[in-house]
Order: sequence, then structure tokens, then C-alpha cells
Amino acid sequence: MIKIDLTQRAALVTGGSSGIGLATAERLLDAGAAVAICGRNPERLAQAEARLRECHPEARLIAAQCDVLDANDVAALAERIRREFGRLDMLVNNAGQGRVSTFADTTDDAWREELELKYFSVIRTTRACLPMLREAARETGDAAIVCVNSLLALQPEPHMVATSSARAGIQNLVRSMASEFAPDGVRVNSILIGLVESGQWRRRHAAQGEGKTWEAWTGELARKKQIQLQRLGRPEEAAAAIFFLASPQSSYTTGSHIDVSGGLARHV
Repeated sequence: MIKIDLTQRAALVTGGSSGIGLATAERLLDAGAAVAICGRNPERLAQAEARLRECHPEARLIAAQCDVLDANDVAALAERIRREFGRLDMLVNNAGQGRVSTFADTTDDAWREELELKYFSVIRTTRACLPMLREAARETGDAAIVCVNSLLALQPEPHMVATSSARAGIQNLVRSMASEFAPDGVRVNSILIGLVESGQWRRRHAAQGEGKTWEAWTGELARKKQIQLQRLGRPEEAAAAIFFLASPQSSYTTGSHIDVSGGLARHV
């Protein structure tokens, strides 16, 4: 594998204290980048920071408690990144989770909450970080935003109607931002994930596994969901796609997406 050198670059990964976000931070640190991660849970954030520092004791690392829906929190984090790193070249918008609900049982408040989470977790961080990204692009010719989105954006599920709708909107937003930011050298892309191993799936296994091993239970789940690779994705597999889109490896790619669903996608 070709080693990508990101020692002169800096990244922010939201939702970086676990799962895909943490795996992405590890991948970026491996390449020498300065990395900021943020999350709302201070205990989980501290555990993630300890893990990253153990593997990368010399790393330029920020681990900040931050609510990406709070404009003041996000602005303070952006200012800290500018103060400590002096730059920002890559933004990974990874915050958010799924809501199980149908049209019939989704209340107005639930709709508002879901749409606000999906949209403003991207909008507020992008707005706060865009000046630094533009500065980086003027210097190096390349800066990138990567949004971690779901296959639901293109392949909605009726039992996740609010999340599916919001995810479709985010995919449209990615394309719109890509067009608007391209003249400044800031690329915008996304990944579309299917079912990826997470703490949420681990908890479901503990509650519903009926004595089955994790491998057996998730294998059955994958077959039931008709995932062609017959297993759940791993966080590091999603992180590899994010790394490609965030780094200069994809310097001629914007307004696009990478499918990381194991063959779950049914569209061409």
C-alpha cells in the first residue's frame, strides 16, 4: 500500500470518539496528520483520546467535548483548531444516528429533531470550518469535506422514514456545496454506508442474540437484509473510503459518493 504523507495537514472528525469516526481519526494519524476529534460524551471521548495517544504518542491531537448542534460550541472548536494547528485541510462530518419510525408514528417534534440533527450537524461545522478550508486550498490546491451519509439517502426504508428523508436531503446538500465550493478548491463528497458494526449493533446482539456468537448473529442478520457480502461492514472499511475522499488521493473527485454497503444497494 502506498504511504500517504499528511504531516503538513490537519483534520477535524466529528463524532470521533467511537466507531467510524474513531477509525477515521486513527487512519489520519497513521498518515501523520494533525487530528481533532469531538463528541458529546466526555467519558467516551476520554477513552478515545487515551487509545489514540497510546498508539500515537507524538501525535498532534485535540479531543474536544462539543455539541455540533450548538453554534457556539462549534465556533469555539474551530478557533481552538486554528490556534493549536494553525490550519484545517480536511473536515469529516460524521455526527448522527438513525431513528426507527414510520410516517404514521413520527410526530412533528420527531421530524424537526431528526431534520435538525442531520442538517445542522453538517451546516454548522462546515460554516465554522470553511474559512480555514479555503485558506488551506489556496496554499496547497486541495481541501476536502467528507460527509458520512447512509445508503438510505438513495434506498429509503419505510421503518426509517424520517432518517431516510433527511439522509436524501444531505446527499443533495453535498452536491450543492460541491458546486459552490469548487472554485475555492474545496472538494465535497460523501460515503453511503449500509450496516456497519457499532456499539448499537453490539447492544442489540446482547439483547437479542439468544446465545449466538457475534459472527453467527450478524451473519444471519446480513443474510436477512440481503447484504451480498453476507456480513456487516467494519468501521475501518468505512474509514478507508473516507480517507481516500479526504486526502489528495481523490484530488479530482467532488460532488460524488462511495458506496460502502457490502452490496446492499439495489440501484445502478
